[in-house]
Amino acid sequence: MFKIGFIKLGNIATSLAVDLALDEIAERTDIEFKVLSFGPKMTKKEGEAAAELKMWEPQLVVISSPNSATPGPTAARSAFKGLPVIVISDGPTKKEQRDTIAAEGFGYIILPVDPLIGAKREFLDPSEMALFNADALKVLSVCGAVRLVQEELDRAMASVAEGAPKLPQILATPEKCAERMDFQNPYAQAKAIGALHMAQTVAAIDAQACFRLKELDKIALAAAAGHEVMRAAAGLAGEARELEKAGNTVSRKPHARSGEILKKTGLLEKPEKT
Repeated sequence: MFKIGFIKLGNIATSLAVDLALDEIAERTDIEFKVLSFGPKMTKKEGEAAAELKMWEPQLVVISSPNSATPGPTAARSAFKGLPVIVISDGPTKKEQRDTIAAEGFGYIILPVDPLIGAKREFLDPSEMALFNADALKVLSVCGAVRLVQEELDRAMASVAEGAPKLPQILATPEKCAERMDFQNPYAQAKAIGALHMAQTVAAIDAQACFRLKELDKIALAAAAGHEVMRAAAGLAGEARELEKAGNTVSRKPHARSGEILKKTGLLEKPEKT
């Protein structure tokens, strides 16, 4: 039984599905999960407290958070040196930080397409927060980012189980994400890539609201604009999926009870081994 542990510090949309994507109907017999979440908090205090997971003796640890260069995620990684660790984070993790993560022996999946929320009280309330994450997760799911993460974690678990850990080092561009969905209709693939580029743009817009602007009206308008782009991206992602559905070519890759990834496209087909 493979033991995989998840540490969630703060929130990116991918964090909402990262563990569930490995056992979508709760029938895998080859894997055990433990998730240690600190909700929205991601200070050094929470990062150090993540060491609690070591008592469970996980074989692979996944740390998901915004901006992996901040004190909380950095402290969490330090607690698990010597173990296979994969960092999942968003766009602010620049090349220098990715190189540092790799030099420390950790894997990473950096998702610039998982955008910064408009986190200012002049704009954001719980309802707006949930709506933004719903839109972001729709884009990430339809357009391939969730599948990329799921496939890379499955591969990493297999390599660890075989005694030769091979951890991903991926900057997940829109094109790389969309490739994972095996779109049959090129217009659907183009819409998916477009939606992911829009999601990246959301981060740049919301960064203005969160870190640069000072006046209330400018903050609120910028954050609202970012969230409107995210909503539009979710709509475009929905169009991409509808095109694939119309051709009966939606790519599905469920897990078998053994953990093996199966595949099918036609709705009425039986999943088969890849």
